[in-house]
Amino acid sequence: MSKYLKVVVACVALAFSGVALAQGKIAVVNLQQAVLQTDLAQKRIKAAQNQSDYKSDKKEFEKLKKEMDAMVKKFQKDSSVMSADQQKTMRQKLASKQSDLEYVAKKLQQAEAIVVQSVSQEMMPKLQKVMKDIIKKEGIGLLLRQEAVMQADAGYDITAKVTDRLNKAK
Repeated sequence: MSKYLKVVVACVALAFSGVALAQGKIAVVNLQQAVLQTDLAQKRIKAAQNQSDYKSDKKEFEKLKKEMDAMVKKFQKDSSVMSADQQKTMRQKLASKQSDLEYVAKKLQQAEAIVVQSVSQEMMPKLQKVMKDIIKKEGIGLLLRQEAVMQADAGYDITAKVTDRLNKAK
């Protein structure tokens, strides 16, 4: 390689490395996880789970799940000696129990989702400020939502930093 070509390659490499440094680093964040892991969110979720409606739905879910598991076990054990009509009846009962289980599970998920939405809306102004501060302090040039990234090393993830800063924010 000629001396001139080596100098050109070195200059191009330096130019591109300068551009890369000027653009900042890349990071990923899961905003929902960051908010849900805050002390405030955990406190509100526990409070919602301690309400009587939630507790009764949770007990109902556990009862239905036990019944469903017992029915499945019995069907697996006895299906070979059941008539076609008995199998059909048992499948219908299982489908009905599954439907009941899904309904109660949706009620529980909805109760938690309401709390999550409320906390997220309440924390949005703090979250925006915290995100701006972290981006500036860390020199982040490209911030991606974790859900949109196929793979990223843990070193790129700033979710825990965001949670920590939200917990400290007044």
